[in-house]
Amino acid sequence: MINLRTFDSLQTFLLQIPALEGVDGKEINEDGLWWVKFRIDIKHPLAWQVVQELGHVVNYLSLHEKLPTRFYPVSPPPYMNGGPEEFLSWVIENTSKDFTPNNLKTWLEGRLPQPVYDETEWLTDSEEDN
Repeated sequence: MINLRTFDSLQTFLLQIPALEGVDGKEINEDGLWWVKFRIDIKHPLAWQVVQELGHVVNYLSLHEKLPTRFYPVSPPPYMNGGPEEFLSWVIENTSKDFTPNNLKTWLEGRLPQPVYDETEWLTDSEEDN
C-alpha cells in the first residue's frame, strides 16, 4: 500500500519543470488509485510546451505504449471564481493500482527534456532559431 510520502520524489521532480508553480494536492484512495494536482503559470513562455510534453508522456506515449495515467485540466466554475491565471489546475491520475507515483517519475525522467529544470532544453528547434 502506498502512502502520501510516496509522492515526495514525484513532487520534487515536478517542481523542477519550468512553468510549474506548485503542487496543490495529492491523494491515494483505498484501491491504490492516486492523483496529483498542480498549477502551471500560463503566462510563462514555456507553459504550452510543458502541457504538450506532459500530455505526450502521460496520455499518449505511442500507439502501442500507453501509460495507465491521465493528464487533464480542472477548474472550479470561472463565473464564480475568476480566470485561468488563478484557478486553472492540472491533474495527473493513475488508472492502475500497480502504477505508482515513482513509476510515473521514472517515465517522466526518461522522456522529458533533460535536465528537466533547464528551460533551453524545452525549446523546439523553431523556437531556438528565433
